[in-house]
Amino acid sequence: MEKLKLGDQYQENVRFTQKDVNLFADVSGDRNPIHIDEAYAAKTPFGKPIVHGFLAGSVFSKVFGMNWPGEGTIYLYQDMSFRAPVFVEKNYVAKFEIIEHNQERNRATVQCTLEDEEGNQAIIGVAKLLNKKML
Repeated sequence: MEKLKLGDQYQENVRFTQKDVNLFADVSGDRNPIHIDEAYAAKTPFGKPIVHGFLAGSVFSKVFGMNWPGEGTIYLYQDMSFRAPVFVEKNYVAKFEIIEHNQERNRATVQCTLEDEEGNQAIIGVAKLLNKKML
């Protein structure tokens, strides 16, 4: 496989279940009822439970570690801005683009976005990665 370069892009479909949210609540200890209590969440401005922001953002880590660039990737930095709620059982797409690349140091800066099917941004951010094989 050839090394990634400036401007390369990747995307992956994402969908969270209530089971995913409940498991994350158990693991993280964040049991805010807006995530796990349908009756409570119905009374909020969102009208239904929302996915934890860091669970939704974890798709970036999953992609970097497993798919693009994949094995050997070291996460150096991540910022995220939460722009809109992420809901269970709704389709999203995670989009990535290399916006800076230092081939000599095997590093890249990647624009990360999680969007719904209509193209509305739920999360935007930037990551910095190290991967000696792929960057």
